[in-house]
Amino acid sequence: MELRHLRYFVAVAEERNFTRAAQRLHMAQPPLSRQIQQLEESLGVQLFERDSRPLKLTQTGKFFYSHAVQLLLQSTELESMTRRVGNIERSLSIGFVGSTLYGMLPKIIRRFRNENKNVELSLQEMSTMDQLRALKHGRIDAGFGRIRHEDASIRRIVLREERMIAALPSGHPLSLESRPLTLHDLLDEMLIIFPAAPRPSYADQVLGAFRDRGLEPRQTYEVRELQIALGLVAAGEGVAVVPTSVHGLKRDDVSYKELDDPTLVSPIIMSTRALDDTREIRALLDLAEELSQRDDV
Repeated sequence: MELRHLRYFVAVAEERNFTRAAQRLHMAQPPLSRQIQQLEESLGVQLFERDSRPLKLTQTGKFFYSHAVQLLLQSTELESMTRRVGNIERSLSIGFVGSTLYGMLPKIIRRFRNENKNVELSLQEMSTMDQLRALKHGRIDAGFGRIRHEDASIRRIVLREERMIAALPSGHPLSLESRPLTLHDLLDEMLIIFPAAPRPSYADQVLGAFRDRGLEPRQTYEVRELQIALGLVAAGEGVAVVPTSVHGLKRDDVSYKELDDPTLVSPIIMSTRALDDTREIRALLDLAEELSQRDDV
């Protein structure tokens, strides 16, 4: 049994159709069918229920599928890590969610570049869940996101629990309050949340914060990104709950107010492949952990 057999099997299992799987693999259907038949013969088991449409996995097939996926992911990780260890490619690709750009991420990137001039960095904006998929398929080497998600193949380090604050139109009555605000204060306002997709996202953290306290905003308006949300706040279309690092975006038309609950936080989480302990990743991890402990970052 070779890795290619696992790739063929996983494609058929996920597409549940030999024709679609062959198209996905850029090969003809008859050779694919023969490869799957040979795989079953070599294992001495039946992996698919041939009389079902669409194709279904047997119980044995389901067991084999779960382990085949893990083996393919590990082979991708091994390939990526070996290239870096052997200096074939001295590069790191980093995924990030947009809101981390207003906090510590730019400082991490600048410092890493200064201290590792022979490593080429590339940055890609993507959601937290897209980062996890990209890590497992070798498209990125590290990710900075906000959503908590457990995955045995991913190492996740919470760098900081960032307080949430309210963003209000300048001159809004709530912006003139001398006290910190509560989520209850925002219930009758149009709540602008972001990003609208893909989910889960920071938007779900905000909505979850309300629901955990038995609250439901009167109206919500979903937008694509943070900058659009702040633009609508500035225009008086509503209010938003944002990470405190956004306070660094100095705008005359938006007022920021603290929220009174210290448990209202959004984490900044760094993710890497669990087995990736190459020197570039180790240097990035050490630097991120160092800077996360500083109050001025």
